[in-house]
Amino acid sequence: MQCVNQQAAPRIAGLTALAMLSFAANSLLCRLALGAAQIDAASYTSLRLLSGAVTLWAIVALSRRAGPVPEGGGWVSGVMLFLYAIAFSFAYLTLDAGTGALILFGAVQVTMIVTGFIEGHRPHALEWLGLVSAFGGLVYLVSPGISAPAPLGSVLMAVAGIAWGIYSLRGRGSGDPVVATAANFVKAASFALVVTPFVTADFGITARGAWLAVLSGALASGMGYVVWYAALKGLTTTRAAIVQLSVPVLAAIGGVLILSEEITHRLVMSSIVILGGIALAIWGRNYVARISVETSGD
Repeated sequence: MQCVNQQAAPRIAGLTALAMLSFAANSLLCRLALGAAQIDAASYTSLRLLSGAVTLWAIVALSRRAGPVPEGGGWVSGVMLFLYAIAFSFAYLTLDAGTGALILFGAVQVTMIVTGFIEGHRPHALEWLGLVSAFGGLVYLVSPGISAPAPLGSVLMAVAGIAWGIYSLRGRGSGDPVVATAANFVKAASFALVVTPFVTADFGITARGAWLAVLSGALASGMGYVVWYAALKGLTTTRAAIVQLSVPVLAAIGGVLILSEEITHRLVMSSIVILGGIALAIWGRNYVARISVETSGD
């Protein structure tokens, strides 16, 4: 387990907060660009991935990292990163920032928890309870009703979350996550450039839309990931997983303050159930691991 001394704690807290703000900013920037029809979703995706790749490789070059470039999970990881980015963009044509972030991060965490079950992890009762709660909250959020989010947007964001979860799992154990992420961004950007002409129904780019896409790729994504990897050095796996649950809340607050979006009763209730369920599942997994270690020590 990682330990953080008292001198490093403020730095880790600051890096963590900055990373979470960056991740939430991705939702806000996408809604600012697509909600106001400043750019089409496919072009937004391409510019985001391209600017992210350029930024990350610039960071790699400036840091003068030596040695061979890792594959970062191979082309499958590149496909998953592209699938996440394209589904994310098209989902935000119809979803509010907070709702989209909640579906995204809910799907990511559920994907990672379910993968653990498939890989042979024996879930504790608390983990089952948390997973069922989170899944139930997602079902409630997207179930038919006056305040329900757009069905297609919800499905696309769930696909984005599943793709991001798979991408994250494939990146476990990467020797240099920044270099690996840079390599994967290049792969994903190449897919985007090939696919964009075929999925762009109404092509259109304004200067403002292009800048918002570049800001999302270069700052919120590229720099955000670098900051997050630096913060991870001082966080346990459980804390890292739980702290990410703040992103939908930050995105919802930003949506209200910046985009004048409405926080509905359905969003509030589903947020409590989904995020609470995921937190319970993560805590339950950590609890079981700790008990196993203590028992084996005896």
